[in-house]
Amino acid sequence: MNAKADAPRGVVSAEEWDAFGKPLFDDPSARALSRVGVVDVGSNSVRMVVFDGAARSPAYFYNEKVMAGLGQGLAETGMLNPLGRERALSALRRFAAVAKGMDIGPLTCVATAAVRDAGDGPAFQEQVERETGLHLHVIDGAEEARLSAQGVMLGWPDASGLICDMGGNSMELAEIGAGQVGRRETSQLGPFRLQQVKGGRKELLATIQQQIAKLAAAVGVGHERIYLVGGSWRAIARLDMERANYPLLVLHEYRMEPEALLRTLDWIEKTDLGQLRTRTGTSAARMELVPLAALVLRELIRVFQPKEIDCSSFGIREGLLFEQMPERLRERDPLIEACRYAEQMQARLPGFGKKLHNFIKPVMGEVSPGQFRLHRAACYLHDTTWRTHPDYRAEACFDNVTRANLSALTHPERVFIGLSLLHRYKNSRAGSRFEPMFALLSPAQITEAEILGKAMRFGAMFTMSDPSKAGTLELKPKKSQLVLKLTPPGVELFGEVCLSRFSSLAQSLKAEPVIEYP
Repeated sequence: MNAKADAPRGVVSAEEWDAFGKPLFDDPSARALSRVGVVDVGSNSVRMVVFDGAARSPAYFYNEKVMAGLGQGLAETGMLNPLGRERALSALRRFAAVAKGMDIGPLTCVATAAVRDAGDGPAFQEQVERETGLHLHVIDGAEEARLSAQGVMLGWPDASGLICDMGGNSMELAEIGAGQVGRRETSQLGPFRLQQVKGGRKELLATIQQQIAKLAAAVGVGHERIYLVGGSWRAIARLDMERANYPLLVLHEYRMEPEALLRTLDWIEKTDLGQLRTRTGTSAARMELVPLAALVLRELIRVFQPKEIDCSSFGIREGLLFEQMPERLRERDPLIEACRYAEQMQARLPGFGKKLHNFIKPVMGEVSPGQFRLHRAACYLHDTTWRTHPDYRAEACFDNVTRANLSALTHPERVFIGLSLLHRYKNSRAGSRFEPMFALLSPAQITEAEILGKAMRFGAMFTMSDPSKAGTLELKPKKSQLVLKLTPPGVELFGEVCLSRFSSLAQSLKAEPVIEYP
């Protein structure tokens, strides 16, 4: 848990102060970042993203990609692909016009391997600026690696290991740990480059082995985790989910064990690509590059021997956003910031989530910092689907959390928060269509989520102001009792529905419900 606050205690009120600091939504630096547009001109795709919302945790206000293939054939011709150049230029014209319609500030535009390596790259750069007004910042491989690493840090503050970013014409590695980017190196291991290798499979494998040996010498081996960045890697991760019949189709923070991933690479090699496309919805252009990416990944695993391989949906574009953040924003917890912002924008009573959490904390007992942040996040989100039809609120809560673009959140943690919110609106989870996902949790975690959900279910309807002013909760494990001590104002608020929900909470705790009147 990131417990740093942005100001001394004397600057904020007792109401605002807690382990996660004061909300930043009204801070000028957060407002300045509230809508940031970036364009990434890569060897394979050209993409524009506009980030909006909570500054520390990006919300994708706009996201459009064109698979231009700008760098296809570059290794053979030394020039940009003529058709790709036309498609990229057309996309950039559109992006400039779309950004103007959004009335956002200047787009930050970067170009990577294709433009920097092509003989006509400078001419393309000039044409783009002349025809669209967009200035392409052509970055080298080391800078590309740094920005990709920063993108991973944006969504994964505690990331430690090796970033591996594969584009169409290059692949970059960067060390990451303790919030810093270490050694970096680039290579020509992009699939477009590998398509041009002559001499068949034997020469192709020799080229991959040679390039990865150089990378290993530059950044070292022995990194426990490799974080995969890039579309080809995401396609492979999606195929790994398909082979394993994984229940949660969210690629960000999807974690793979090397041995299981190697079995997936074997499966990919033996299976018809058209069949894989149909099963996963992967585009033809992307699937065409997967076999080459799989060969590179197999060698990465052999040489670097990681214990875990993680998929990151954040990369260079998120790194550009991270670049613009002041340090004190970088130090905040992305999950908590995103959930607080969701409450601010979507809940009936913004600010109630923290009060609710403080009210129910005694029920949850002693918890770790990691559990504490999940409980707080759930309380921020407990009322954000109130506009949904009552019959579907439980499902909507679960869906929103497990599929949302949240970061700093493992897949089991997503399911934990989702299940707690399901129980916030519904006592029973029996027969839920989400049941396969519950398998990502241990029995103890399932019980904890149920207790948290039922505690929120009671506290959220006990009063529409501050529950602690109506009563306090106390769990007495030795007596197996859950005690509610009512205050004078709380006596009037404690009706029969409150009693029913309080009793349900006590039952989930295997405790006797006890009411103490003033």
